[in-house]
Amino acid sequence: MKFVHVTDLHLVPPSQKLWGLDPLERFDLCLKDIERHHGDAAFCAITGDLAERGEIAAYEALKERLASFSIPTHLMLGNHDDRTNYLKVFGGSPQGTLRKNNSHFMFLDTLKGGPSSAGLYDAPRREWLNARLAEANGDPIHIFMHHPPFDIHHELMDLIKLKDGEGFGDLLKGHNVRHMFFGHAHRSISGQWRGISFSALPSLNHQLPLVGGSVPTVYSNEPPMYSVVHLNDGQITVHSDAFMHRAPAEMPRDAERGDWS
Repeated sequence: MKFVHVTDLHLVPPSQKLWGLDPLERFDLCLKDIERHHGDAAFCAITGDLAERGEIAAYEALKERLASFSIPTHLMLGNHDDRTNYLKVFGGSPQGTLRKNNSHFMFLDTLKGGPSSAGLYDAPRREWLNARLAEANGDPIHIFMHHPPFDIHHELMDLIKLKDGEGFGDLLKGHNVRHMFFGHAHRSISGQWRGISFSALPSLNHQLPLVGGSVPTVYSNEPPMYSVVHLNDGQITVHSDAFMHRAPAEMPRDAERGDWS
């Protein structure tokens, strides 16, 4: 089984730019590349910060593009999103579940709301998650959310992680949670927390430099990526693809074409 993870679109209304970059153009290129190379994916998950300022025009642009995108897509909210405006455009709920191939995929809403950029998973949302975890009845679970519930060892982002992450982690005890996918970090990250593997990936627009001061601005212009995830035989494999920076090497076409077995 294959699916795609995308995060932190930071869309602005058409014709506008953000930090000198065009989020809609990058999102268009991302969708086109996914359809060209991974059109067989079971679904796509976008883990929040769909819009930079939560504007209705940005959500309308997102909805328009997803209408012609062939892969079913699950959207979550991040700290830059506006729940009211999102619901005006998309309706429904920013939390949901999907069951495929005896695995459960849970899409969580960690938006706290301004002025804080930290995440929140309050009592009503925890009750919802408790019920969904129980329904899984021991089957493998994969969780998608915007805010990581733990430190990622980044000076700025650790200030605005999910509040009460340890309490959130306690909810997962005793359940077969295999992997967590999150956004928010604007970096490619992987590791393990409480015995659960996790991965994050860069934004489609701007990034956060790993080392503060390595560039003179808070954000940096580093390659955007999307992830392609394979689940099979108890194994999870996450590939991250810098789709806008893929170019041929300076080599003859027939070089390195021998037997690699």
